[in-house]
This record gives sequence, C-alpha cells and structure tokens, in this order.
Amino acid sequence: MAQRLAPEHRVLELGCGTGTTALRLASGVAEYVATDVSAEMIAIAREKAEGAGLPQLTFEVAPAEATPGPEGRFDVALAFNLLHLVKARGALLQAAHRGLKPGGLFISKTPCLKEMNPLIRAVIPLMQAVGKAPYVAVFDAAELEDELTASGFAIVERARHGSGRQDPRPYLVAAKI
Repeated sequence: MAQRLAPEHRVLELGCGTGTTALRLASGVAEYVATDVSAEMIAIAREKAEGAGLPQLTFEVAPAEATPGPEGRFDVALAFNLLHLVKARGALLQAAHRGLKPGGLFISKTPCLKEMNPLIRAVIPLMQAVGKAPYVAVFDAAELEDELTASGFAIVERARHGSGRQDPRPYLVAAKI
C-alpha cells in the first residue's frame, strides 16, 4: 500500500476509525486527511497523533460519503474495512471519485460477506436485533468491482492477501477515469 503513495500526494482516508492506518502512512505524503463519522473515534485518533510530529495529518468528523475540500483535491482515497458498513455505498464511491484528481486512485480492502461462511451471515441479523451489530451489506468482490466501475473507476489491481489467497477482503486499486 505504501508503495502507491508519493511524497507529493494528498491522501484522503474514509472511515479511519482510531487513526492507525493514518499514523502509519502520513509521514510519507504531503497531506493526509483522515475522516470518520464517529466523533469518539476521531477523538481517540487525535489523542494518538499528539506528539507524533505529523503536521500534514488532520482528523475530521465526517460521513464517508462527504469528501472534504474542493473537487479534485486528492491523489489517493483509501477505504479500509469500511464499504460493507455503508448503506449509501454508491454515494461514497461518487464522493471519492469527485474528490480525486484525474487518474487518482481509490484503494480499498473490505470484507465481502457473500464470500464468508454462511453462518456469519445468519448471525448478523440476530446480533442487529439485540443491538450488537451495525448495518452490514452482503456483497461479493465481483459486485464491488461492478459498483466501482459504475462510479467511474477502472480496476488496476486485484489481490487477496489472506492465508492461501482466500481472504474474503479483496484488496482493490481503482483509478479515476
């Protein structure tokens, strides 16, 4: 992932959670904006970033389908372990597309529940009924690639990094066209 980033890049991370990825990657780029819908997660991320010496890193509370700043601001947009949790996935992909410069990259690795054990899919509604699970979308990698293509991206890399290359979280790199 870090090999796709360059010192002059402006990076947007959607759904950054507590900032772990941002803290690892921000030192290698010119600007890194990390967003999350949860103010609590952003507060933790900001606390973790204190004293890290990363002036190019900012954390903002924002929904995943809202891209901060002007159109075409970013070279790279990241969404890790996020897309299955977003109801308005199409809106998120369109916002990421708008936020990217021409040729900019959208990089994602997210669980595709349709490729996972059916028992997991069966348990999710039960957990949701008792308030122990958020909204979770069920799709496979092919459907996700179709959504990216429909949003104006071209897939430039596909990979599976799990044990035996069977990871249900495909790593996808898509370029804005």
